[in-house]
Amino acid sequence: MSSSDLPRHRPNVGVVLFNAEGLVWYGRRAGMTEGHAWQFPQGGIDAGEDLEAAARRELEEETGVTSVERLGRTDGWIVYDFPEALKAQHARDGRKAWDGQKQVWFAFRFTGDEREIQLDRQDEIEFDAWRWGLLAEAPELIVPFKRDAYEQVVAAFAQFAIPSRI
Repeated sequence: MSSSDLPRHRPNVGVVLFNAEGLVWYGRRAGMTEGHAWQFPQGGIDAGEDLEAAARRELEEETGVTSVERLGRTDGWIVYDFPEALKAQHARDGRKAWDGQKQVWFAFRFTGDEREIQLDRQDEIEFDAWRWGLLAEAPELIVPFKRDAYEQVVAAFAQFAIPSRI
């Protein structure tokens, strides 16, 4: 699938940040204290922007992290659709009417010190808390309409993670 496929899906990148022990970074969406509040950094791609550059930019904007080495990336786009209620909310908010998102995901290893993680570097804060966790728990933490996409990401990057303790 090329970037021109699914023109009604917003092009996006996502990042799974692994630490040296093989745990992954989860951010809690700002203002959400219950439900499916935890996710990986992700965001849009600027016009003409290289996908990896977009992933590194989003990671820095949302977490402050710049000390990383690339481990891998997904092949092609991982796609999910927005629920109708969310599409209606976007329309009410005056946002572009996307049907969903198509994402290329990157796996990075964090090589810095945890003091580098700063969630308040931008005016619009994406996350208000963070933690390390198992990659395998990602599909249960994310909002249900993104679950299939997260299952694909978990499968793609399982080789970089520590095994589930289940």
